[in-house]
Amino acid sequence: MSRKKLQRFKENEENRNVVQPGKDVFEKIKGHWNKVQFENVHPIVVELACGRGEFTVGLAREYPEKNFIGVDIKGARIWKGSTIAIQEGLQNVAFLRTQIQVLDKFFAEGEIAELWITFPDPFPREGDEKRRLTSPKFLEMYKPLIQKEGVVHFKTDNTDLFNYTLDLLDQREDTEILIKTHDFYHSPWKEEHHGIKTKYEKIFSDKGEKIKYLKFRFIS
Repeated sequence: MSRKKLQRFKENEENRNVVQPGKDVFEKIKGHWNKVQFENVHPIVVELACGRGEFTVGLAREYPEKNFIGVDIKGARIWKGSTIAIQEGLQNVAFLRTQIQVLDKFFAEGEIAELWITFPDPFPREGDEKRRLTSPKFLEMYKPLIQKEGVVHFKTDNTDLFNYTLDLLDQREDTEILIKTHDFYHSPWKEEHHGIKTKYEKIFSDKGEKIKYLKFRFIS
């Protein structure tokens, strides 16, 4: 392991806005994010597979009245967003280092107000369907964690994954699609995202690929 990586891991251990294995808070945070981590009662917004945290931090800048948590298993990636948040004095940002498959071990029922799924791995092979972050398995895990009026945002460049998700939601009786577009940057909702882009979104959009966006909620 490189010296740079080791230094970043050490800083993650010291940074209060990183919740990860080895810290006491890691085992106790479920149901207590507002009280323990943020010390306020603001709504909690979670981004899955946040990478370096560009989107999480970007949203936190725009919405100081909300708390933002980026989730990723890669500590070196989380370090970037964590460091920027600290440098900018953003108190409404935190990062959780864990596998998304066990998200329900870290959030209590109804603790999340909004969930963002941004440019996940499409896992195109049929045998990998269960690994897609919009598969039935994951939707069933998200459902109880999200508040009754809460919403899920989904952005991707992958047309097959987007259509798969749309078809899946259309078949369910417990979801309502609020917004859908196959060309987000030529849609009425573009300005709502304040130009904030993930690393991969910038790569894909710079290549001229159309970004798909979907917003939905659970209704029962």
